[in-house]
Amino acid sequence: MAAYDYDLFVIGAGSAGVRAGRMAASYGARVAVAEERYLGGTCVNVGCIPKKLLAYAAHFAEDFEDAVNFGWSVGARRFDWPTLIANKDAEIHRLNDVYGHVLRGAGVRIIDGRARITDPHSVEVGGRSHTAATLLVATGGWPTVPDIPGREHVITSNEAFFLEALPRRVVIVGGGYVAIEFAGIFNGMGAETTLAYRGPLFLRGFDRDVRAHMAQEVAKKGVRLVFNAEVVSVTKAADGLTATLADGTVLAADTILTATGRAPNVEGLGLEAAGVELNLKGAVVVDETYRSSLPSIYAIGDVTDRVQLTPVAIAEGMAVARTLFRGEATSVNYADIPTTVFSQPNFGAVGLTEEHAREACDGVTVYKSAFRALKHTISGRDEQTLMKLIVETATDRVVGVHMVGPDAGEIIQGMAVAMKAGAKKADFDATIGIHPTAAEEFVTMREPVAQARPEAAA
Repeated sequence: MAAYDYDLFVIGAGSAGVRAGRMAASYGARVAVAEERYLGGTCVNVGCIPKKLLAYAAHFAEDFEDAVNFGWSVGARRFDWPTLIANKDAEIHRLNDVYGHVLRGAGVRIIDGRARITDPHSVEVGGRSHTAATLLVATGGWPTVPDIPGREHVITSNEAFFLEALPRRVVIVGGGYVAIEFAGIFNGMGAETTLAYRGPLFLRGFDRDVRAHMAQEVAKKGVRLVFNAEVVSVTKAADGLTATLADGTVLAADTILTATGRAPNVEGLGLEAAGVELNLKGAVVVDETYRSSLPSIYAIGDVTDRVQLTPVAIAEGMAVARTLFRGEATSVNYADIPTTVFSQPNFGAVGLTEEHAREACDGVTVYKSAFRALKHTISGRDEQTLMKLIVETATDRVVGVHMVGPDAGEIIQGMAVAMKAGAKKADFDATIGIHPTAAEEFVTMREPVAQARPEAAA
């Protein structure tokens, strides 16, 4: 390895790259990390962290309203977007510094600039060449924009975090978690918000009951939902923007945000020229230990287009470090990964949807409960919490847990531990609940719902 400048050269200082670099250095490797934008990657700068901070801010509108029926006198309220963004920026800058401190403290060299692979063991950054026994690509993903007339007038989630002012009218195009989350954020802050999705129901891939319930609750909160709506063009006018749908409908807005997907961030990296295989989406093709088609080049995180979640990228980073520098061939177990959507209301899930369970299991039993949370019996808010358990009938094993409601992500994290431990429905039934909480509903559901609906798999 002495023939190279480094044992490991990491391209990208996001969640995956930082963890891989730090862990590799702790195992004694000589490590460098190149980053062209900001330490922490998407999650810290234009993803998970700022998104959740904005989601917190959006929820205060309801909190102020709810407080009145609990005896609080609430005075005049005014929301100031620049204050929120300035405070968000300060926190992100603090985290950028933390990431830099962590890397340097571990002995990792940070190189500013975009790296380009020039051969299986070499990269060029800012005109200077660096060599390493192993190159690790951890450049993440980047928002895509539909190829339609007027696409230059729209923004993506990247730009949404840096708007100078809160738009009065917002149209969000898309039906995934990013679209749903930003719909809740802008709506909660007082913007007239429309969500346009080309399919019949958003959150494709999640449980159908959850998707229907979310649509009901999101609409209750004031978001205008337009389904089966394909945006074919965007036009700039004197008083704002217009999005034209395939059926001729025109949606007026001050800001149009597209959240229609992300693509692997591989442009200009030199991967194909070096001989690294990419799939049809442009993602790096890797084996079970994250090695690409070139033995000296590995890839982890969103650039491999497997599971686009920060904790998964971190786990892959640790796996690569163990594989390369501890001699322990390691890969991540992708089964039963919990996830949450920081929408209004929150949604969390782990395991199989009912539809997938009916395909994968020899018989399933479904338990479901929808109820008004205790808080809202006084607040007066018409918000319904939904909880759902999917059980494999033959083994009694819980194979799916889903929730829509306050703090769903916090609650589902505990459910994920239970599922990883192989919990059965009998274990849930034998667990004494914490009263009064919403979470106790998961251990008190006794009666299964009626058997399979023919349309459940639709």
